[in-house]
Amino acid sequence: METPFLTHLTQEDYKFVYEASEDSFLLLDALEEDLPQIRQQKPLFCVEIGSGSGVIVTALAKSLSSSAHCVGIDVNPYACKATKKTSLVNGASVDVTTMDLLSGFRSNSIDLLIFNPPYVPTEADEEDCEGGETFSGCLVKSWAGGEDGCSTVNRLLPTLVEKLAPASVFYLLLLRENKPKEWLKTFQQFGFSGSIIKERKIRGEYLYILKIVRCNSIK
Repeated sequence: METPFLTHLTQEDYKFVYEASEDSFLLLDALEEDLPQIRQQKPLFCVEIGSGSGVIVTALAKSLSSSAHCVGIDVNPYACKATKKTSLVNGASVDVTTMDLLSGFRSNSIDLLIFNPPYVPTEADEEDCEGGETFSGCLVKSWAGGEDGCSTVNRLLPTLVEKLAPASVFYLLLLRENKPKEWLKTFQQFGFSGSIIKERKIRGEYLYILKIVRCNSIK
């Protein structure tokens, strides 16, 4: 899985867009190792929530056949622009839109979902900012995860049953403090099975990649 070029993004861009870091590359490594299974699944509609610089969704798009429609979404319009730039520079076909989680997608539509969420435990008010449409000063939203680091994942969870297609796969990055093993139990309660497929200790953090599979049919 080829790592996309990011030299087109400047330090000015990174004032407003999360810069690809160790967590991003851990997720890329996990997807690369799972690429044979992903290709076998033949996903038609692939979505990355919080695409940021676009490094992950661009790498995925370049690795899949032209039949896969890849979309990067982000609540940050600067990140959407960066994702589109990254896809174009690297010759990948990626659609990009500003969206809060999966609110704009049809039911049962997503075959492959990827999310590196804001996962750092923080005070509740650190998630809030006054940036508005400019997102100026709101880069904190890319990493501030609320009291347990899971506020955004908690918001996403109820929508997964509606938005994910049968036999869909969801790759989720979590921090040790987010209690990933407890999350596996929670996903099971919603009709999914899951496992930890990769983990890595980085500076001051221990990260995990969860692979969540829909194991019930949609009626």
